[in-house]
Amino acid sequence: METADYAVIGAGVIGLCVARELKKRNPGAKVTVFEKENDVGRHASGRNSGVLHAGFYYTADSLKARFCAEGNRKLSAYCDSRKIPLNRCGKLVVCKDEADLPALEELLRRGRANGVDLKEFSEEDARTLEPRAKTFKKALFSPSTASVEPSRVMQALQDDARSEGISVRLSAGYLGRKGKVLRTAAGELEAGFTVNAAGLYADRVARDFGFSQEYRVLPFKGLYLYSDDPAGSLRVHVYPVPDLRNPFLGVHFTVKEDGRVKIGPTAIPAFWREQYKGFDNFSAGELAEILMRQAGLLLSSGFDFGALAVQELRKYSKARLVALASELVRGVDPRGYTRWAEPGIRAQLLHARTGKLVMDFVTEGDRDSFHILNAVSPGFTCALPFAEHVCGEIERLRR
Repeated sequence: METADYAVIGAGVIGLCVARELKKRNPGAKVTVFEKENDVGRHASGRNSGVLHAGFYYTADSLKARFCAEGNRKLSAYCDSRKIPLNRCGKLVVCKDEADLPALEELLRRGRANGVDLKEFSEEDARTLEPRAKTFKKALFSPSTASVEPSRVMQALQDDARSEGISVRLSAGYLGRKGKVLRTAAGELEAGFTVNAAGLYADRVARDFGFSQEYRVLPFKGLYLYSDDPAGSLRVHVYPVPDLRNPFLGVHFTVKEDGRVKIGPTAIPAFWREQYKGFDNFSAGELAEILMRQAGLLLSSGFDFGALAVQELRKYSKARLVALASELVRGVDPRGYTRWAEPGIRAQLLHARTGKLVMDFVTEGDRDSFHILNAVSPGFTCALPFAEHVCGEIERLRR
């Protein structure tokens, strides 16, 4: 039977970064990554916005705050070293009205606590930076926010992992385990230690190992609309002040690495884990499970799921999405937004007992396995230092 010192389930950005960090710390170890798809980064890692976040949305006591600013620097340096184009355009966070001002001040406070470079702008300053931006009295500018094409990063990580002696096994989805023996679509492997970075299925894999007893993945679909405007129509990303009670950032303008613009995303409740288009990847079992969970949330006091669902389902309408975006930027022509980007699914973690969405990264583990349960945004940005943290935790557990 094939063996490995470390087996990593999932070849997304977290799985590949953890595998590389394990190999770096244990040069003589055999590290094998198992991926169920026929290429790396086919889910959240390759379908995210591509924004490298600065780290000012998160409270200072969170893992997201701890790793985001450092992750931005390290991933930017990695892209430079691999000659992957980056757009270092920065981000402008704008206010719609008086009610947004306290939350804008809170973002500034969090940013300063997290060591993030943030500039407080007047309306005039904001117009100078981005003439099309609308704001009420104040705005925040984050110069370190950038964007990249995620698939380019994923291919580079895969190439580097393989060149470092890591085995990346594609079309090799996890099927189950018996003791230390993992069953995959490509055969069995005896693993000295298993790392679960399975994204949308991380909670299910974790329960095979006795973990994730209090957590369940609640999927949300993210849709973006491309603008037909030429590259350079916006100078910077333009974001609203978000509702800090939930983990979503609201409909915004993203300037891609090539200067083109897209608006979104949605956070539409999905009815199975990989509900990208139509009945793709349909699972009756998942449909029943998630509908029951959503029904429970309608009766829960954890957060107002019903209001969120109604608000987000309306964004299936292009007109509605464009109308929300036009609150942030002048000169938005609805006729210029006709093409949907490839949809993504956010593997949002839910605390089953309280009915609350989990805001931070969550990990669990023991001497035999480690489980990454909530590596959602800004997981892509945080991936490199977060992988170092994960490997440090693995070393601590195995002492």
